[in-house]
Order: sequence, then structure tokens, then C-alpha cells
Amino acid sequence: MEVTEKTKKKFTFPHSYTLIFCLIVAAAILTWIIPSGQFETVIENINGTEKTTVIPGTYHQIAKSGYGQGIGAILEAPAAGIISAVEVVAFVLVVGGAFGVILKTGAVDRALFSLATSLGDKGILVIPLSMILFSLGGSTFGMSEEVIPLFAVFISLMFSLGYDSMTAILILFLGTQVGYVGSTINPFNVLIAQGVAGVHGNPLLWYRVICWLILTVIAIIFTMNYARKVKANPKSSVVYASDQLVKSKFQNFEQDKPFSGGDKLIVAGFIGGLGVMIWGIIAQGWYMVEISALFVALALFAGVVAKFGQKKIAEAFVEGCADFAYAAVIIGLARGVLVILENGMIIDTILNSLATLLGGLPKALFSTILLGAQVLVTFFVPSSSGAAALTMPVMAPLGDLLGINRDVIVLSNQFGNGLMNIISPTGGVLLAGLAIAEINFSKWFKVGLKVFGILAVTAAILLYIATLF
Repeated sequence: MEVTEKTKKKFTFPHSYTLIFCLIVAAAILTWIIPSGQFETVIENINGTEKTTVIPGTYHQIAKSGYGQGIGAILEAPAAGIISAVEVVAFVLVVGGAFGVILKTGAVDRALFSLATSLGDKGILVIPLSMILFSLGGSTFGMSEEVIPLFAVFISLMFSLGYDSMTAILILFLGTQVGYVGSTINPFNVLIAQGVAGVHGNPLLWYRVICWLILTVIAIIFTMNYARKVKANPKSSVVYASDQLVKSKFQNFEQDKPFSGGDKLIVAGFIGGLGVMIWGIIAQGWYMVEISALFVALALFAGVVAKFGQKKIAEAFVEGCADFAYAAVIIGLARGVLVILENGMIIDTILNSLATLLGGLPKALFSTILLGAQVLVTFFVPSSSGAAALTMPVMAPLGDLLGINRDVIVLSNQFGNGLMNIISPTGGVLLAGLAIAEINFSKWFKVGLKVFGILAVTAAILLYIATLF
């Protein structure tokens, strides 16, 4: 008798666009299952910013008719999401185009190659020094989207130092995100949340600094251990196969060409531009439009110094936009999930159910479940300030019932928001970085879930300790 073998198809993780579309469909299905409801809201001026906050105890269900999201809403969600996120999408495309011109000169690549050569075995020091800087930015002024322009540079640098593209993602994304988790004076997830919760003077600032130090050290150790393993055995990299395909894109320069005076001028201008960006963000309140303008200026400067004609500058800009288009579109698609949930009026229902679950729990259990609840809320509302405005008016009074400092409730919000965004498939900055490096989300999830678990356990312990004050 002839035996026929059935070949099993190996499971392949869906494309990032497919994954997000599946989440849109899942969100639409939930709008038919979960009752629609809402809290009454009020517009308040919090630290100079107008925020819409919910009024505790005002939740009520509303008729489901008209709020269930059907096939039409699902098909409209991608476009609606892109329109909703148009500022971020435009920012990514313009910065991508600017980087196309800057990288086309080869000056940055030659500078990084020269740096890697001079550092030798000490190249790994780039990891802790950079992560401390980015974590500090995340902790103090909410650095997040600002690192998107740096992904291409750090990917190229990591290749030059013998690491992989995942190491660059860890340095930039995990660096800023762990800063978010351990925020100290971040206006978006500390000051706004404190304002909504009625907390004055940042009473737990000293404890936040301790949390930031502990969490940042953990993230640095994790990244350095990963980088060492990759350098010792490049094939152990989770992105080894994809890196072989994209290396040429990030290292398309002539290594035997000297680092010229023109190159030095371009790099000096680029570094100076980053300094101006940091000053603008901190001192002038710059955001995406201003940062985009700065990078356009840097691109024009680089093109002129490299003696590119207008045609070559324009072509390089278009190529840069094309390289970043995947990242730009995926950010908009991810916003489509939130559009469905908002239109289905089920976010307040989920929040009210979590508040009911948390009421009356002992402190130890309360702090742990509260952290989990904040993680869950962040999946639906990735914005730290948006989540704070939504949850603080409801969660803060629950803390009062248990004799827990309201600033501890704020601490749970920043922990939960930062942690969930490490592994969320709808996080714009993460998806942008992965798209630039051409890394599938499943590869990141494999690495990110490990550090998420370590940081989550640490955060739960730190949050419980905070309830004892």
C-alpha cells in the first residue's frame, strides 16, 4: 500500500496590514456584543490644556440602534483612521523624504562607519548611553514620535557595529517607552493625569525617579544582553533573514571613499539640527509641523553641500517618502481600530465594567488588577493623555475608598499605558520603526513580550509598594 504524506503548512504570522484589518473587524464585532453606553463629560482646563473628562457616576447605557459597526464601517475605517491620524502620517512622509535626501549623500553612513571603526570593541557603549538619553526624554517631556526620524540612522549604526536592526528598535523604541513607563514630569501621562485626578505638586516625584532608574536599568540590561548574543552569533538574530535583504538599503555607500570635508559639514549640520529639535521641543513647544520644517531645511542643506541638482534632491525626497510610506499608512490604519470603538460607543462601557470590578478589592489585589485594567484600556485608547482623561475621574475615587493616595492611581495609569504600548499592534511609533526596518510584527512580539513580562512584574511590585505610603 502506498503511503502518502500530507505536508503541513507552516503557520505564518499575518502581514501587519492584515493584522490591523483583523483588529478592525474584531472591534466592529465587539460593538454588536458589548452594550453601548457613555459617561457625561465636561471640558476642563488642565495645566493650560483643554481636556474632555468624564464625570464619575454618570455612566448610562444607550440604545444600541445605530451604533453597531457593520461592513460599511469596517471598509471605511482605514480611510477614517488615516484622516484621523493625518498629522502623524504627513509628519512621517515629510521626514522620510528629508531623510531620503540626507542619506543619499552618503555622509551619515560614512560618519557612522568611521565611528564604528574607531569604537571597535567599545561599540556596545552606544546602547546604554543612547537609551539613558531617550528614556530621559520619554520620562520628562514625553519623547515618542520624535524618534521616528532616527530609526534609519540607528539601524545603519547598529549594522556598522555588528548588531542587527532589532537592536536599533530596542534602543529607540524601548528606550523612549521605558521612559514613558517611568515618567517623572511627563506632561502627557503624569501632569495631565494628576490634573484630572485632583493631585497637586507631584507628591510622588521622588518615588517616580526611583521607578524610572530601576525600569531603565532593566531595559538597558535586556538590550545589551540581546545585542551581545547577536554579535557573538549573527544567525541567532530573530531578524537575521530580513536583515540580509535590507542591509543594502542602509549601507549603500562606498566604504573606501574618505570621510570628506563636505561629509563633515553635512553631519555637523545634522547633529546641530537635532540639537535645535531638542531645544524646540523643550523650550518652544515644537511638535510635528515644526520638526518637519526643520528636517526639510536639513535636507536642502545636505543636498546643496553634496552638490545635488534640484532634480536629484527632488528624486531623493520622493524615494525617501516611498521608503517611509509603509510606516505612514500603517499608523493611519491602526487609528482605524479606535475609530470603530468610538463610533460604536463601547469604550465607556468597558471602562465602567473595569471600575465595577475593582471596587472593594484589598490593596494588594487592587493594585495588580488596576495595573492590568490600565493596560487593557491602553489597548483601546493608546494616547496617554486620552487614557488619563478617560480613566482618572473614575479610578481616582476608587482609590479614596481604599485609602490609597490618588497619585498612586496616576502611577498605575503611566505604568499601564507605557507597558501596553510596548507590545500593542496599534502603536504608531513601534509600527513606524518596524516598517522602516522591514521587520514583521511577530518578530518584535517575540522579543518585546519578554521585556514586557519583566517590566510588568517589576511595575506591579513597584505599584504595590506605592500603595503602602
